[in-house]
Amino acid sequence: MRKIMYGLIAALFAIALTACGGEEESKDKGKDTENKQNAGEKTEQPQQQDPEKMKKKLEEQHVEKDKVVVTVNDTEIKGTDYNRLLERSQMQYQQMGQDPTKEETAKKLKDQVINSMVEYEIILQEAEKKGYEASAEKVDKQFKDFKGNFKDDKKYQEALKQYDLTEEELKKEIAKGILYTTYVEKEISVEEASEKEIKEFYDNLKQAQGDKAPKYEEVKGHIKTQLEDQKKQEKLKKVVKELKKDADIKVHI
Repeated sequence: MRKIMYGLIAALFAIALTACGGEEESKDKGKDTENKQNAGEKTEQPQQQDPEKMKKKLEEQHVEKDKVVVTVNDTEIKGTDYNRLLERSQMQYQQMGQDPTKEETAKKLKDQVINSMVEYEIILQEAEKKGYEASAEKVDKQFKDFKGNFKDDKKYQEALKQYDLTEEELKKEIAKGILYTTYVEKEISVEEASEKEIKEFYDNLKQAQGDKAPKYEEVKGHIKTQLEDQKKQEKLKKVVKELKKDADIKVHI
C-alpha cells in the first residue's frame, strides 16, 4: 500500500481544485455586504475572540498525526497531511471574516479539505497511469527557486520544521506538484477566450468600478488569461467527477 505526505507544495495544489467555488462565494458575500451597507442596512460583523482561545478551538479540529483520514484506491492520506491543509483553509476562512470553529462551518470546512485531498490524489494517480513524470531537472529547478525565497538557510530550515518536512520530502512534494500541473497542461485544453467574452467581462468591471476602472487595453491580456483559467478549472472539475466514479474512496473521520 502506497503512503504519501501532503506537505507544503501538495497543500497549495490541492486547494486549487476548490479555489474557484470559494472565490466566487467570497465575492458574492462581499458584494452582498457592500450592497447592504449602501442601502443603510446593518451587516453582521464577526465577533472578536481571544487569540489563545481561538487557537485552541482551531487545534481541536485536528486529528491524530498517524490516523488514516481517507484512502483513495491503495493510497492512504494521514492526519499530518489533513492537518496541514486544514490549517491553511482555516486561515482563509478567517481572512474572509468567517469563524471556522462554528459547528456548521467546521463541518463544511472538513468536507472541503477531504474532498480537495481526494481530488488531488485522483489526478496524481491518473497522471501516473498516463505515463507522465516529473524530471529530476524540473524538480531541482523548482526546489532551488523555492529555497531562494528565503533570506538565509536558517529561515528555510525553520519553514521545513514548521511544516514538519524533511528536504527529501519537500522534493517529493514538488515532484507531485509538477506531475499534477503537467497532467492539467496536457490533458485539460480549452478554447481561447473570445473578444466578446473579454469585452463583456470588462464592461462588468467598468460598471462596478466606474472611473476607477483601468483602460481596456491595459487589462485585456489579464482578463483573457483569467477567463481561460476559469474554463480550465471548470473542465478539470468535470474530469475529476468522472474519475471519482471509478475510484475506491473511503473516509475514516
